[in-house]
Amino acid sequence: MTRIALCQIPVSPDPSTNLKRAREALAAAEGADLAIFPEATLTRYGRRITGLAEPLDGPFVSGLAESARTHGLAVIAGVFEPGEAAGGTGLVCNTAVAIDARGALRAAYRKIHLFDSFGAKESDLVAPGSEPVVVELAGVKVGLITCYDVRFPELARALVDRGAELFAVIAAWGSGPLKEDHWVTLVRARALENTMWTAAVGQAPNPAESSDGFGVGRSMLVDPLGVVRADLGTGPGVRVVEVDHDYTSDARATLPCLEHRVL
Repeated sequence: MTRIALCQIPVSPDPSTNLKRAREALAAAEGADLAIFPEATLTRYGRRITGLAEPLDGPFVSGLAESARTHGLAVIAGVFEPGEAAGGTGLVCNTAVAIDARGALRAAYRKIHLFDSFGAKESDLVAPGSEPVVVELAGVKVGLITCYDVRFPELARALVDRGAELFAVIAAWGSGPLKEDHWVTLVRARALENTMWTAAVGQAPNPAESSDGFGVGRSMLVDPLGVVRADLGTGPGVRVVEVDHDYTSDARATLPCLEHRVL
């Protein structure tokens, strides 16, 4: 059994405000083994990200690491890395960091699929990553997926092939007609088609600090048969949920679709 804190926080343009909110969420995640925060927890999307991006040893990730160590739980969160990580292009990387309960940085996944859709063009600001990442945290092999990535089933399947036992999907999902339905449908599909527990965490809507439309909430835990076990709705909150790994074996005995793969 793994206990996961779904940390659906509002995200400000100000990194120091967001670090304070993340620390408060970790303090509220009593009993959790792993806390998952949204994509872009460092700062909200916008052209400001190129000036606010930080290296992975900068104050934001270091602050998360300190809190992870203090509370004795692992952390996944979305940040932006500056130019060197993006190959000196002047762009940034949209990065999911994985920190263990001792505060050590265990992995950094750089988002592969950029959101050049629905009128947005993430590639104007962000350089794409190229490698899927599975990292062991809290004794579980976690496959990392960031926002628009969830629309690409081949990434989730690549994570399965690399040994993932849980998907962590982090997002700053854009609002708009049917977009919330897309989010719920895609998260459930990735769980069901891979018979995989899936913890998906999005930003809480934050109209008081930004009108950019990023963040619909709806953080969820979905079981290996696609059933939503928890849904945080749209408001900010922290909920600790349980992942029963024995149930994965039971689900795969009932639905052995991974064994039936041909391609």
